[in-house]
Amino acid sequence: YRLDKTNIMHCVIGKVSFTPEQLLENMTTLVRAVIRAKPAAAKGQYIRSCVVASSMGPGVRINPARLADR
Repeated sequence: YRLDKTNIMHCVIGKVSFTPEQLLENMTTLVRAVIRAKPAAAKGQYIRSCVVASSMGPGVRINPARLADR
C-alpha cells in the first residue's frame, strides 16, 4: 500500500466478482498489516477512519477496530 501526499491510503481489496467473505478477508488482512507497520514513534489512533467504495460508487464507512479484532 502507499499513502498519497495527504496521508490517505488508496487500495484495491477486491473485484465485484469476489464473495463478501473474500472481500472481508482482504480488508482484515490490509488493516492488520497497516497496524503492524505503525512506527513506534506514532502515538494515538493510527487509523482514524476507513471507507470502502467501488470506483464510481458511494463510500461506506467501516470500523477499522472491529476488523483488526477479527
